[in-house]
Amino acid sequence: MTRHFLRDDDLSPDEQAEVLDLAARLKAAPYSARPFEGPETVAIVFDKTSTRTRVSFAAGVAELGGSPLIINPGESQLGHKESIADSAQVLSRMVATIAWRTYAQAGLEEMAAHATIPIINALSDDFHPCQLLADLLTIREHRGTGQGNGLAGLALSYFGDGANNMAHSYLLAGATAGMDVRIAAPDGHQPEPQVLARAQEIAAATGGSAAVTADPVRAAQGADVLVTDTWVSMGQDHAGRDDAASPFTAYQVTEELMAAGRDPIFLHCLPAYRGKEVAATVIDGPRSVVFDEAENRVHAQKALMTWLRERS
Repeated sequence: MTRHFLRDDDLSPDEQAEVLDLAARLKAAPYSARPFEGPETVAIVFDKTSTRTRVSFAAGVAELGGSPLIINPGESQLGHKESIADSAQVLSRMVATIAWRTYAQAGLEEMAAHATIPIINALSDDFHPCQLLADLLTIREHRGTGQGNGLAGLALSYFGDGANNMAHSYLLAGATAGMDVRIAAPDGHQPEPQVLARAQEIAAATGGSAAVTADPVRAAQGADVLVTDTWVSMGQDHAGRDDAASPFTAYQVTEELMAAGRDPIFLHCLPAYRGKEVAATVIDGPRSVVFDEAENRVHAQKALMTWLRERS
């Protein structure tokens, strides 16, 4: 059976830990896995612009012995002149894996339904699961408990737009890891109910938790990790999101929120807007690990591609 990674809960708790363990090993020995030796080609398709996703996948594929084929926005007929189903079957005969950064989650699901090679969600409007693998690896490195998967029991608090892809992925991936996940977001910008319910279902089995609150101070109390994302996600209308009257102003990650945590680290998937979702003194301060987090995209995605290839 071909394995895909379309959303964070496509990995079981044990599988997630396997990928993170492999990522740590590949970080220590970057060329020790060569699943695409040949070289085989990995297609990396972009409907949205990208920096970290583009570079981390391209570098990762090369380090795994493969040849990255970057397909930029507007350069293919995928989903336009040719159906997703037909494109999936054509590309399955030409490349070893497809990573697709796109808009609709439904497109990824349709591609996976017709492909005979692994399909990876490199970002959609609903989820950003590859980023979460990098984030979990970073948390393990800086706050790992040294027991089990190194993450269970840690508290992670997210601040800002709770309805975006990052908040959804924190809920699912954090719950899978057995973490206590708190989403602090204003009314009208909270996670999709079905995503929260799924995270709570997973957490009931892993010993974690998933909760939503409108109170940022309450969310920050005792947290091991504070995290945020830009208030304007790619493809969204900026109107009313980043001005003085923004509903997210009270959710800026400040020194005061950091002080409420349990000597927390700070994460941000980048790009960041200092003075908006995070204070400059936080993201540029000693507890910020955002550049370790960015680097870990390479190691986590290499581990994911290797793992999917071995199990497909």
